[in-house]
Amino acid sequence: MSLYSFYRISKPSEEKVPEESVQKVYKRLRMQTFIGASVAYSLYYVCRLSLSVVKQPVIDSELLTAGQLGIIGSSLFFVYAVGKFMNGFIADYCNIRRFMATGLAVSAIINLIMGVLGFFHSALGISAIAVFFSFAILWGINGWMQSMGSPPGIINLSRWFPLNKRGTYYGIFSATPYIGEFLSFIVIGAIVGTFGWQSGFVFSAAAGVIGTLVILFFMSDTPESKGLPSVQELSSEELKKEDRMRTAEVQKQVLKHPGIWIISAASAFIYITKYAVAGWGVLFLQKEKMFSLEDASQIIAFSAIFGVLGTVTAGWLSDRVFKSDRIKPAILSGILSFASLALFLLSEGSYMLNIVYISVFSLSVGVLYCIVAGLMAVDIVPRKATGAALGIVGISSYIAAGIQDIASGFLIEGNMQQSADVADAVYNFTPVSVFWLTAALISFLLPVLNWKKMMKR
Repeated sequence: MSLYSFYRISKPSEEKVPEESVQKVYKRLRMQTFIGASVAYSLYYVCRLSLSVVKQPVIDSELLTAGQLGIIGSSLFFVYAVGKFMNGFIADYCNIRRFMATGLAVSAIINLIMGVLGFFHSALGISAIAVFFSFAILWGINGWMQSMGSPPGIINLSRWFPLNKRGTYYGIFSATPYIGEFLSFIVIGAIVGTFGWQSGFVFSAAAGVIGTLVILFFMSDTPESKGLPSVQELSSEELKKEDRMRTAEVQKQVLKHPGIWIISAASAFIYITKYAVAGWGVLFLQKEKMFSLEDASQIIAFSAIFGVLGTVTAGWLSDRVFKSDRIKPAILSGILSFASLALFLLSEGSYMLNIVYISVFSLSVGVLYCIVAGLMAVDIVPRKATGAALGIVGISSYIAAGIQDIASGFLIEGNMQQSADVADAVYNFTPVSVFWLTAALISFLLPVLNWKKMMKR
């Protein structure tokens, strides 16, 4: 079997489900596929955020600096950006079960290799600079593997769900990154605190293996591959002109749509703030507010819990409360995310107060992320080009996230007062805070001011 044959979209099954069982089998397989994709994508994030959890212990060990860690982190984002763009287009043609499983399996292997390198770098005589280059290359490869997660996860909604259910289930699926963040900052954070930073990568690899098995046992590629009619037939949807066009032609239309590029720019600024908190929040709380690693990890973990709430409710609120109006929830969530981030960065606050700040931020940015980076894009493109649209949004989002990681790392390192002991260095987070807050402001103003222009085809 060739590589092309292995990964291409499944052919319709010759064995058909009896007519009286069609709806029962369809709903069961639809839910299994959705659950499998959601659980697996949350574990994708464990294999992506392991580096964020171990940053301070690595800096304190004097193996790598904050600037070097910023470069390593950005290697994932830059490769992920290109990968998500390309894999978004490719996944429209692919068997999403096999495609998604491959990315997570390789991501797990990369985390394992980095953990092993961490354990044995002294024993094997590997220099710090060699570790830096090895980590940067491996984390870049991980970026490509990570880009194989989101497109098939979203495409499963297009292949298995009717239009009138897509907003609600998209909101639920969009919450899975926050579940991954919670697992990373609570479970991996506790493991790192007990067994050392190297163990964080090893246990993240174990999570990736579990996720791969979930994909293989739960997900299905298309209803037709299981002997069912297409989702349009199953839900009695009227076929549109685009549904009869070739996938490549529909994707070309999406590339020419100005609304997708406006959404892409807005999503880029959302990702700057989202990944600033996820990537540097623990270090910020440790050095600016003097929390322990355990307390800092717990505070950021709360952001994941409320991010779940934000994304799960975003689709429902937009569909039911605001009657599919995407602008009103975008304005409300944008203002809330900016205000709560400002309080988190610029005020003191106790342990509980910081949990409140970060929880409100995460809830509101979760809504904004789901509305702007997801539903707005899905609303204005045909079903056949869902992966392509999200690929375009993804490349700008993760290039911005990568620039953020480098810029944040050097803004933090460049405004740090050195000490004889690296652990005693004094940090000034004001410049990087201004950078993050500016991005938060632009992230919701851009789509709100251009929504009418975006809806024109």
